[in-house]
Amino acid sequence: MNYLDEQFIKTTNQRNWLLKTDKLSKEFAERADYYDRNGVFPFENFDALKEEGYLHLTIPKEFGGHGVSLYEFLLVQEKIAQGDGATALSLGWHLGLMMHLHVTQKWDKEIYKRVCHEVISTKALINSAATEPNSGSPARGGKPETIAVKENGHWIINGKKIFTSLAPALHYFIVPATIEETGEIGDFLVPRSTTGVVIEETWDTVGMRATRSDDLILTNVHLPENALVERKEKKERPSAQGWLLHIPACYIGIALAARNEAVSFAKTYQPTSLPHPIKEVPEVRRKIAEIDIKLTTARTLLYSTANKWDETPQEERGKLAYDLAVTKTVVTNTAVEVVDLAMRIVGGQSLYYSNPLQRYYRDVRAGLHNPPSDDITNKIIGDRAFRE
Repeated sequence: MNYLDEQFIKTTNQRNWLLKTDKLSKEFAERADYYDRNGVFPFENFDALKEEGYLHLTIPKEFGGHGVSLYEFLLVQEKIAQGDGATALSLGWHLGLMMHLHVTQKWDKEIYKRVCHEVISTKALINSAATEPNSGSPARGGKPETIAVKENGHWIINGKKIFTSLAPALHYFIVPATIEETGEIGDFLVPRSTTGVVIEETWDTVGMRATRSDDLILTNVHLPENALVERKEKKERPSAQGWLLHIPACYIGIALAARNEAVSFAKTYQPTSLPHPIKEVPEVRRKIAEIDIKLTTARTLLYSTANKWDETPQEERGKLAYDLAVTKTVVTNTAVEVVDLAMRIVGGQSLYYSNPLQRYYRDVRAGLHNPPSDDITNKIIGDRAFRE
């Protein structure tokens, strides 16, 4: 680890987690190109994460998990992303949701305890499958076209979801659907083994290829009555979901990897026109300084927001919705800028498929499309200014 890794470590426990994660991250980096080129899910990486107990990192201690704080979760997320961004983003959805479900306590406690037990004992993975072809992301207010019908004491669900990250590895899907009888939107817990659940392999992107965010097809899926785990409430103002900071943590981790690649290149690359490596060139040093300033600024915002979340009582966290939205926008856009600067230092060689920078460039841009997107953040911040 370098001084940038050390920058935000505050406790011995955090250092221990980072040292442990650093080893895994280096292993993941060696396999990242293979998973990216072939567009396959990184099962080997997840086997290692399962073996080391990372799947229950955010499960509270009372249910057998490690019970880490949001701050600690982000430290781990950022470090994994330095090795493989797709692995980090995939793990982040699972860990973030497990944290969110505990914090909000909107599920029946026994159902949550059962899922926690399965995560720990059988290494089960869970993620939300919310985005649809026509309604888009729920963050934009679209009503699900996936329909849930109640019949003879059970639910029948039909619909299609896209962008289902971890699709090949999931054991549970959290599926938002419109309840036909009332028009309400409900979240349904759908086990992968249920008849009528099919994964359609459609993921064909240039970035985050290894997340395998394929389509989920639900055809006459029969579920018990208690599969309805939450009825959604209409929200007029942005909701405060601290767990979503796993998204910017992932992308700034990718940016850190790009920075390190550029520094390493500058130390060794010496064109025939120079009597020394390009690290001695003032413009190269200026760009590295600019990168480090951007990283320090963005990460300071990220970890101060996470710390604020951890220290704020649950009933007052709604006030942090704006902080969270601003943090995601600033950190993710900074990550894109840092990767671009790193590629300018390396030059044309950064576009070679053999160079990880081209993968960082493709992966980091995906963050611009994760929630909340920049236009939504700009709207809510602008609305707040004129409302007050």
